Amino acid sequence: MPKRILFQFDCDPQASSFDAVVAVDSGVDHLVPYAGVQATSIEPLVHGAMFTRGGDDLKHTAIFLGGSDVALAETLLQCVTDAFFGPVRVSVMMDANGCNTTAAAAVVAAARHLELAGAHAVVLGGTGPVGQRVARLLASDGASVTLTSRSLARAQDACDQVARDADEKIADRLSAAESRSPDQVSSILAPARIVIACGAAGIQLAEKSDLIAAKNLAVAIDLNAVPPAGLGGIAVMDKAKPISEDSAAVGYGAIGVGGLKMKTHRAAIQSLFESNDKVLNADEIYALAKAVEKS
Repeated sequence: MPKRILFQFDCDPQASSFDAVVAVDSGVDHLVPYAGVQATSIEPLVHGAMFTRGGDDLKHTAIFLGGSDVALAETLLQCVTDAFFGPVRVSVMMDANGCNTTAAAAVVAAARHLELAGAHAVVLGGTGPVGQRVARLLASDGASVTLTSRSLARAQDACDQVARDADEKIADRLSAAESRSPDQVSSILAPARIVIACGAAGIQLAEKSDLIAAKNLAVAIDLNAVPPAGLGGIAVMDKAKPISEDSAAVGYGAIGVGGLKMKTHRAAIQSLFESNDKVLNADEIYALAKAVEKS
């Protein structure tokens, strides 16, 4: 049987050691990393992966797109699929900066504690790649989502981007809000059943008292692993830990959802070698995270 070869195309000057370790732990026989990959240079790399094997052997070659620039990685994903020739293709996964596996794990963790359909969710600091994906996945499963930023215009732009990128019409489930002041934050959180903080590292987006005051809250998830916590009172290792004696809600820290993220990442890499025609982005990786959760 042909060896499983994974090409790691990274847009950064050095290919991610994190993604390399996960690939090896996922059972890849040979990992071939490339750094500094750009849209102008990726096509011959894709063709080299495609044209060296044929027939059923094509499924033993796959591509992983990573790096810190999620927007560039999305462009590279489009370049990869554009380079395919009908059935002559290989499977490809995009998870730059862990954006898809992190978002998927966070939403699946939230769904352990309540039905997403009909629930009101707040995505604090939601304008970045992870926040937008969290909002998209929540809305795709029927939640109404308020996406926040310190700038209302930026929050609205992010909502508009999520609605444009979604495969289904979810615009009516998305709303934007400004979270510049403590009073705005507490008002936004008051009706929430789910709160997921996706802001920049080291920035607190809500106080513990805000979470306790949100009497409808079922689960709060902080994806910030750098002190101070994005959500006051939630530690990075927390996993379904009660927020307070005065609240029925539970909290997750970044490492608290990290176990599911890692399992999802490994499952996604392994699934690339099941066929030669998979394209794994946010929605597909979310489906895998759900399957991992059930297994």
